[in-house]
Amino acid sequence: MIPSRKSLLWAGLLASATFASSGAFAQAPLTAPPPAAAAQPGAQAPATPQRHEADRAERFERMQAHRAQRLAALKEKLKLTPAQEGAWNSFTTAQQPSARPAGQPGADRAEFAKLTTPPRLDKMQARQAERSAMFAKRADATRSFYAALSPEQQKTFDAESMQRFGPRGAGVPGGHHHHPAPPPAKS
Repeated sequence: MIPSRKSLLWAGLLASATFASSGAFAQAPLTAPPPAAAAQPGAQAPATPQRHEADRAERFERMQAHRAQRLAALKEKLKLTPAQEGAWNSFTTAQQPSARPAGQPGADRAEFAKLTTPPRLDKMQARQAERSAMFAKRADATRSFYAALSPEQQKTFDAESMQRFGPRGAGVPGGHHHHPAPPPAKS
């Protein structure tokens, strides 16, 4: 019997983990790096909650800038008429990511960890309902906008949305997590 790829992967991971942990006890204890090493250029700053929040804010800003570029390019390709501007504005407003509460990002996680399983499941279910409601709002706005487009604009919109969510990787930039589509059937 030939083991599956998944079984082989798990066996390899377990063997690697066992091998790595067996040598961990024989190593000398690690000491703090000398002060000169910490001051070297290119050395990373220690991870702090403030740094994590700053990184998160930078990622959000980059995401917003990239989103604005994508929407501007889509608007240019669609060649919207002045009569379609209202539908466009409603569509883009609905696509905005929801605002997260300010404060310590780990605070919710710490509170969540204190809960027992049933209340944790209730919170997860409530969050899923919020996400479903946000998706429904976005889907409705997309349908309304799509209905306001001409047949030619709809083709462009379909092609652009397929490029983002289609064969390249189901929304993953570069398509790294998507299996290639099977070749077309021969007729």
